[in-house]
Amino acid sequence: MSFFISPIPENLPEIIVAVFSVSDADSGHNQQVICSIENNLPFLLRPTVENFYTLVTEGALDRESRAEYNITITVTDLGTPRLKTQQSITVQVSDVNDNAPAFTQTSYTLFVRENNSPALHIGSVSATDRDSGINAQVTYSLLPPQDPHLPLASLVSINADNGHLFALRSLDYEALQAFEFRVGATDRGSPALSSEALVRVLVLDANDNSPFVLYPLQNGSAPCTELVPRAAEPGYLVTKVVAVDGDSGQNAWLSYQLLKATELGLFGVWAHNGEVRTARLLSERDAAKHRLVVLVKDNGEPPRSATATLHVLLVDGFSQPYLPLPEAAPAPAQADLLTVYLVVALASVSSLFLFSVLLFVAVRLCRRSRAASVGRCSVPEGPFPEHLVDVNGTGTLSQSYQYKVCLTGGSETNEFKFLKPIMPNFPPQGTEREMEETPTSRNSFPFS
Repeated sequence: MSFFISPIPENLPEIIVAVFSVSDADSGHNQQVICSIENNLPFLLRPTVENFYTLVTEGALDRESRAEYNITITVTDLGTPRLKTQQSITVQVSDVNDNAPAFTQTSYTLFVRENNSPALHIGSVSATDRDSGINAQVTYSLLPPQDPHLPLASLVSINADNGHLFALRSLDYEALQAFEFRVGATDRGSPALSSEALVRVLVLDANDNSPFVLYPLQNGSAPCTELVPRAAEPGYLVTKVVAVDGDSGQNAWLSYQLLKATELGLFGVWAHNGEVRTARLLSERDAAKHRLVVLVKDNGEPPRSATATLHVLLVDGFSQPYLPLPEAAPAPAQADLLTVYLVVALASVSSLFLFSVLLFVAVRLCRRSRAASVGRCSVPEGPFPEHLVDVNGTGTLSQSYQYKVCLTGGSETNEFKFLKPIMPNFPPQGTEREMEETPTSRNSFPFS
């Protein structure tokens, strides 16, 4: 054996494994030899010169398929009887980093119950590498999420050596029900090869939310009062309690029951839909005001519950006015609105009264001004015509005339200011008093 190499690298064809020579001490035909190896091996035995042979690979070897070969070389002469010699060699195949890590599953589904403790181990991923040595050493990492809004770095972490996954903080089902990310596995070969797998995390719901009553409101405001006519038949729908639960599944299944009542047996609550109905006929002996407490409970473990308070008022008819229950405080908005109405009404009445007084004063002043303007008559300037007045001082008129007497006001006894003759058949004007005097004789007309 002049040349032998082991191990040989994989993936390379026709590699010379060994070079050796064969000799036989006989002579002639007995000296001729035949050299051979097993037929089921990926190797070839090629003769060269002067009984020298070369052992080469038939093709590229794959270490992952077979890492070691035991080769038996048999040399037989052509004499009689034939003699033979066998030589065994072991050929090992060295590894090349030609295999990427492979996960045991293409995708993983992990379940985590909400409200978990931080740093909780929620599952593991695993990948193997068919290579050997450093080429088979795998490290794990979290790949960037496809959703840029997913805070993956604050949700989970992974152990780089063994692929264990941990929840970094407490998860809330109502805020995040599921999320997914990808995990990478990389070997330490050169060049390094890697692969990835999908991990889906499902958050399981826990019964951590109590039922919330939507109607009637239980926020401390004025309680809602339901009116029920006294003539209502049994099964009359009074109202319906509406509630929701933030959980899911059976944790959100709600049931209703009447917890307290002013008068038991008068009202009932349907367990599945929260409808409040009358249980019997109403009578005059039943109280007018009733207070009901309805219990709303979910189906979780442990169960959580809430209560709703109802106020029911029995009336003879829906049209009659009624007073609110004493527990119901008047709303500030209604009080303010009533005050505004009172102020507006008072201002309107005051304005109307003031307008009436002003109108009355104005009318009186207008009438007095008109009376004063009629009472004043202008006195003609210059002397009177001689044919109108007797200038001899006897106090008698020379002819028969019609006079208009103008009086001066301001005293109980009216006095003549002057006499103004007017033409006959001339219509009188204003409020002046006319006195028509036609003396038949020239007797004197007394004036006072």
